Amino acid sequence: MAKLSNRFWFQLHGWFSLPIWIIFCFVCLTGTISVISHELTWLTNPDSRATNPENLQVKKTSELISIVQEAYPTAKITTVMTFEDYLVNAVVFIDKDKPQAFAYINQYTGDIQAVNQGITFSGFMRSLHGWLLLPWQSNYSIGYYLVCIMAIVMLGALITGLIIYKNFWRAFTQPKLRLTQGKKTLLADLHRLSGVWSIWFLLVMSITGLWYLVQAVLWHVDYDIEPHSPIATVEHLPLNIEEVPAVPITINHALEIAEKKFPDFVPTYTMLPEHNRDTYKLYGNGDFIFYDQYSYGVIVNPWTGDIEGERSPEKMTVLQTLSHIADPLHYGTIGGIWTKVLWFIFGMILTGMSITGFLMWGSRTVKASRSVQGITNSIEMDNEHLKQSILIQQEVK
Repeated sequence: MAKLSNRFWFQLHGWFSLPIWIIFCFVCLTGTISVISHELTWLTNPDSRATNPENLQVKKTSELISIVQEAYPTAKITTVMTFEDYLVNAVVFIDKDKPQAFAYINQYTGDIQAVNQGITFSGFMRSLHGWLLLPWQSNYSIGYYLVCIMAIVMLGALITGLIIYKNFWRAFTQPKLRLTQGKKTLLADLHRLSGVWSIWFLLVMSITGLWYLVQAVLWHVDYDIEPHSPIATVEHLPLNIEEVPAVPITINHALEIAEKKFPDFVPTYTMLPEHNRDTYKLYGNGDFIFYDQYSYGVIVNPWTGDIEGERSPEKMTVLQTLSHIADPLHYGTIGGIWTKVLWFIFGMILTGMSITGFLMWGSRTVKASRSVQGITNSIEMDNEHLKQSILIQQEVK
């Protein structure tokens, strides 16, 4: 009975991994590259580097906006994005010959180092990993669902693998890697060791992936995890807007209001008002390392300076909390470059596991096929011998 049970779990482990092996391996590989996509951009594109040889102070957001506005007088600036310290900031704008453009400006020197109108490498890898670049139908994508389902596959492979591998914890203290006993043994040892040492990583990827699946369903049914941003009421507007050259509350004032509200606030995504009743939307991170770079938010009325809405970890609902801690855990940004490197290493291990698992399955399949073919040939030979014996006996008679 135990033998049958082990065989059942072994077959189930294979079925969790093999039917969609190519997709699973591709998702693992693209996700691993996405983890260090910003660092790869810095390495390959000099225009993305925020060099600061003279140790200058970071310029204010308003200064960066003014520099881009001066370079493109007819542009309408919509957003300012901040990345890692070693990467330039991005000022997003719309112009008469540019439906949407990204001005990459050095936040220390104020130099516009590049203007990009296409998708970035980081954005491409995140999209390829997140939904396989399959189109979105309003509020859902088949590709997003397909990628999220890999979390079920991963969790199932983990559970069945631990059931098959008896006393798996010994691999922590007594790792076994037999290099001289053939390809099959080496692949099996590599697969087991990688799996045991990656248990924590597989759990993190599975749990965050399952959340992304839940999030996809919520998007599909038009459930809003985050409340819609409020707009300024008509009473707040001046009687004759055409006579008012600009809103009284500048972006610097809005950032000061946000920093006063949250002393540890570091802006990462700043949206300027798009129309007279729109607001400043200031998002950033704070002193909670497990939350993403949008976990703090302050919505400021540009006419009165009032805070129309706010976001912080303390006031989040359960779904909002899950939404803001999933990405740092999934992409390893919780500890900066060091956790990114760690996530990259284990991402490569996970990708390698999918390959070794497929090679092991292929080896067993070929061996089983040859065994079946050998039995078939043996039966055919026995039948032929039997026929010849019968013919000889008939001739003798």
